[in-house]
Amino acid sequence: MNSSSIKAAPLLLLSLLAGRAVAADGNVFTVGGGAAVGSRYSGSDEHVVAPVLQLDYAMANGLFASTMRGLGYGGRAGPLKYSAALGVRGGRSESDERGIAGKTGSKRLKGMGEIKTTATANFGLSYAIFERVEVSARAELPLSQRDNGASFGVGITGQLYQTPGDSISVSLGANFADSKYARTYYGVNAVQSQSSGYRQFTPKSGLYGVDAGISWTHTFQGKWSLTGMAGASSLSGDAGKSPLTRKKTAPTAAIYVSRSF
Repeated sequence: MNSSSIKAAPLLLLSLLAGRAVAADGNVFTVGGGAAVGSRYSGSDEHVVAPVLQLDYAMANGLFASTMRGLGYGGRAGPLKYSAALGVRGGRSESDERGIAGKTGSKRLKGMGEIKTTATANFGLSYAIFERVEVSARAELPLSQRDNGASFGVGITGQLYQTPGDSISVSLGANFADSKYARTYYGVNAVQSQSSGYRQFTPKSGLYGVDAGISWTHTFQGKWSLTGMAGASSLSGDAGKSPLTRKKTAPTAAIYVSRSF
């Protein structure tokens, strides 16, 4: 998942959770649900409220199957954590549509055509440079719809507060795109320009956005937890200059409850 998806409301939340893909002490099944708020598409000035559904099965050997993390393997070697998973990057619609996740798409993209859902290979690394500070890197490579391109990211997460019942963390991240990704989600080719009325625009690869977030998790009765987050994503470089970008900086928020078995 990433910010180019219309269904990206839980994006910062997912990025925080994805970094925790490590082997469990035993087989753990977690069920959760809640709601998230984010932009209809990357660069939109419209917002959407979407459900957050967490079904996560983590095995002691590191294998996992999750609605948030995909299907893959995570492990650790000392301060180093690593993960590899198969995932899905949502598409983008050129009209308002109603689905199980609520309204998606935007009339403001009329004439831009549809961006199809992409199957992806997702890789992540994180390293604890201090007891409560981790640096991380990720790569999202397309397995289908390869013209949609690849995205990459680096980040840092710090734990501000930790007790047996509460944990507060902050994160900062930078996101990068290859040329295909940049053109797919922020570009306007000649045909699209004629159909949509937007000026033709060909963005280059490189940094396309930064994000920041804070998350709080409260654990109660042993197996239950409540997680809330708030943050913001800001487009930069050619993505920020795209004629499709109506608002460079957008807030993101989510809250959900979960139970582990």
